[in-house]
Amino acid sequence: MEHSFSYRHLHYFWVVAHEGGMSRAADRLGMAVQTISTQVRELERSLGVTLLKPDGRGLALTEAGVAALRQADLIFQLGEQLPATVRDAVSAPSVRLAVGISDGLPKLVARRLLQPVMQEPRLHLICHEDEFEDLLGDLALHRLDVVLADRAAPPNPNLKVYSHRLGASDMAWYAPPNLLDAATQDFPRSLAKVPVLLPTTHAAVRPRLDHWFENLGIKPHITGEFEDSALLATFGAEGMGVFAAADWVHEDLTTRYGVQRIGACQGVEEQFYAIGTEKKVQHPLVQRLLPAKKAAS
Repeated sequence: MEHSFSYRHLHYFWVVAHEGGMSRAADRLGMAVQTISTQVRELERSLGVTLLKPDGRGLALTEAGVAALRQADLIFQLGEQLPATVRDAVSAPSVRLAVGISDGLPKLVARRLLQPVMQEPRLHLICHEDEFEDLLGDLALHRLDVVLADRAAPPNPNLKVYSHRLGASDMAWYAPPNLLDAATQDFPRSLAKVPVLLPTTHAAVRPRLDHWFENLGIKPHITGEFEDSALLATFGAEGMGVFAAADWVHEDLTTRYGVQRIGACQGVEEQFYAIGTEKKVQHPLVQRLLPAKKAAS
């Protein structure tokens, strides 16, 4: 395939843009300023746009330059990964799975969702945790193979992704030993008196918990809100408050954190999704995660 520009010229522009000027770029590359300037001008000529403009003693990006830099970042990031990728392919054949884990998804649930692939002897698992929207962007750019989340991807014409429902779990309330008696007596009314820990609103289940309290006419005694589910469970286990969690991970909670179930959060469930770029999943390890290979809306 023929290109109307040189990647060598693009690389010089990329360095200039990140260094903020021709002189600094020349120092970094060990080349003459005139040589760098000529190469960047050649790139502008081949693209038919101006990428850089004077800005005080330095240079600034034009709108076209911003767009070009965004693409150049992607190109050269992939180039930096090439040597390691080639070495890994030759030295130790493995099955790579890059997973994005939404920060709203409980860590114990994420571990259970990934259990079907953990027995793969050649597994090379890469996990990234981030905000839901950022993970969807990385997925669309094929930096991730799948995103595990507590919600389906919202409709977005700019993101061609598909949500596959993995299941759901009823919620229940758990208490550490120091709060067990008080929380158990007159449950769930006791939640207005004992300290309660909740996920922040980034978690899809938070509005359902708020609605549950509202329906029962209970004003909870909230003493903490956490983005990280593992932190929430840790502080709860240390006696800071009772908390709600998926029944799905009951054994892990009681064994690892030493808390006890005090009652059901009737009518509230947490949902789990695998989000990918394919309606019909092709990645063999992602296929293992799906109980039924049907895309959710």
